[in-house]
Amino acid sequence: MPIARRTILGALAGTAALGTVGSPSAGAAPAGAAASALARLLPRHHDQVTFRTVPRRNGHDAFRVSGTAGRITVEGTTPAVQLTGFHHYLRHVANAHVSWRGEQTALLPARLPAVGEPVAATANVAHRFVFNDTNDGYTGPYHDWDYWERELDVLALHGFNEVLVYAGADAVYHRTFIEHGYSDAEVRAWVPGPAHQPWWLMQNMASFGGPVTRELLDRRTALARKIVRRLRELGMTPVLPGYFGTVPPGYAERNKGARTIPQGGWCGFDRPDWLDPRTPHFAAVARTFYQVQQELFGATTMYKMDLLHEGGSPGDVPVGAAAKAVEKALRTAHPDAVWAILGWQHNPRREIVDAVDRSRMLVLDGIPDRFPKITDREQDWGGTPYAFGTIWNFGGHTALGANAPEWVSLYERWRTKPGSALRGIAVMPEAADNDPAALALFSDLAWTSGPVDLRTWFGQWAVTRYGAADAGAARAWDALRRTAYGTGRADSWSEQADGLFGARPDLAVDHAASWSPRQLRYDAAEFEAALPALLSVAPPLRASSAYRADLVDVARQCVSNRGRLLLPRVKAAYDEGDRDRFGDLTRQWLDWMDLLEQIVATDDRHLLGRWLSAARAWGSSDAERDRLQADALTLLTVWGPRHAADAGKLHDYANREWAGLVGGLYRLRWQTYFTELETALDEDRAPHPVDWFALEDRWTHGPTETRTRPTGDIVRIARTVASRL
Repeated sequence: MPIARRTILGALAGTAALGTVGSPSAGAAPAGAAASALARLLPRHHDQVTFRTVPRRNGHDAFRVSGTAGRITVEGTTPAVQLTGFHHYLRHVANAHVSWRGEQTALLPARLPAVGEPVAATANVAHRFVFNDTNDGYTGPYHDWDYWERELDVLALHGFNEVLVYAGADAVYHRTFIEHGYSDAEVRAWVPGPAHQPWWLMQNMASFGGPVTRELLDRRTALARKIVRRLRELGMTPVLPGYFGTVPPGYAERNKGARTIPQGGWCGFDRPDWLDPRTPHFAAVARTFYQVQQELFGATTMYKMDLLHEGGSPGDVPVGAAAKAVEKALRTAHPDAVWAILGWQHNPRREIVDAVDRSRMLVLDGIPDRFPKITDREQDWGGTPYAFGTIWNFGGHTALGANAPEWVSLYERWRTKPGSALRGIAVMPEAADNDPAALALFSDLAWTSGPVDLRTWFGQWAVTRYGAADAGAARAWDALRRTAYGTGRADSWSEQADGLFGARPDLAVDHAASWSPRQLRYDAAEFEAALPALLSVAPPLRASSAYRADLVDVARQCVSNRGRLLLPRVKAAYDEGDRDRFGDLTRQWLDWMDLLEQIVATDDRHLLGRWLSAARAWGSSDAERDRLQADALTLLTVWGPRHAADAGKLHDYANREWAGLVGGLYRLRWQTYFTELETALDEDRAPHPVDWFALEDRWTHGPTETRTRPTGDIVRIARTVASRL
């Protein structure tokens, strides 16, 4: 169908101007990219800073900040590295910062403070990668350019130079398969809604939440072009998806001689077929894919591909031969590209790394801080270069904390050991924008000479976060360091436990998402000490969005943890048939939920209404707006159809304590459950089972009225929480 190809090419005339990109510092980045970013971030102070580009230091990125009051000079190897250097100056000299959630810049003096001893650092690894494959789904599939512009600035401030970009991949697949025998409508029906596209790109599922419209494809393409263009301006590498064989239904029947391998199921979904990479048909599709991708977004130097992800079947195809063919297609299109592959479960298989050019592969290790059995990645992957990574968040859960002691211990030891293949860091929470302390700490690993001392680091973070030294802030962050950020991998978890208020009701339930920890991984009472300490912070330091964000997180976590203390008491009252005590305790449970709703309603990042309104804004008709809203909301609730939600165990995988969810679906479920248990006690019978999927699906697709603006005073509400603990 060449008409569609020409139409899109005409609409995107001028794409060639995007050019190509080598390494993050290859070529000259546009003058003033760092200055432009700083003007967006610090409009009152940006003209006091001069940025200069300098060569790499012994092949490594580096920065140096010097200057007197009001006249700051930042030298760095790329615009992004210059911003990293300036952010280090902000954090360690000016007691200010910008983060994923909250910032503190209002207390900066009119003239930026003098540097004194120059602030300088050299990156100890070349690769500083960010984003999980799932990020576009769980963080915000319907974010616009305003979001992405700031997000990229924040990533540059934190020292990253490789950013996974999945937006726009739908248009690449759309055009590719129109040229290989499918109609426009057939491909659009195969492509899922944006919230579910990451799992389609990983070959886990297809179609759900679709069909997508041509208008939506065009808008997502335009957004992706802005993202990759900005990354290049900053001297950062856009990491794009590569082609490894996913095809629409019926490909072999439409293309004589083609050979496809059924991939079976994934969590209740049918996987797309896999095109045998050893065949000429694969080479032809891959050639089209990379041509289309380059026409739309330009070429890059790193492509992300995972063969046989989470249980995919090779059939009778030798895995090593398949990997070699996938690599050949990539090298044919982009001879110098690096193949990035996720280290997750049994991926990458040893047959893959043994078959390819290991020097041009980078394994993004997602589990070194999770499993104690992982001790030697050089042996596991035959010396393949890898990035030390972390996944501290799954599904966008609002649980606070991470295995920070493992980060600082393992990273320095593994990086400096003889024969180390550690060449990078990889920040890969399944959803971003949720833990600014974790982001800052992990990104600092790449810019720190020697091991990081956590007591010192968190002590400085308390000063940076709110703008000055404060005894209450110091106590709060020391409590958090010892609890939510003090856990390790001995229990084989890398995230903290999610809350029970967001679980499908059961008196014995101990988790909401099927693959979440079954118990708190730290002492709840010790954690609670952080809340009164935060509330004691001096009033001048409470005005920042950083302080308010932390107060929301800590108060929310205290209330969330209460559920684990209260539910066993509810169960005991029910088991004993104590109707009055059961009623009193269930009222307490619902009261805590109401208080939780009040907490999260104060913060715009915790509003379901913003998530839904963002989805609707991408629609071009009422029908499409409704479909996109359902796509976005389904991901947070049932995830997919009944079989995926129940048998596939995906329901509530992306549970989160947000206003509109807590007071909406979650409260409805628990009220329904408690009412049935009360009736069962009154009638002296066993409780009737509740069809939770039917209730959830009905709520998900029903009329949803949720606020899009914050309401309430978090300081007042947090004081109420503290008084009840």
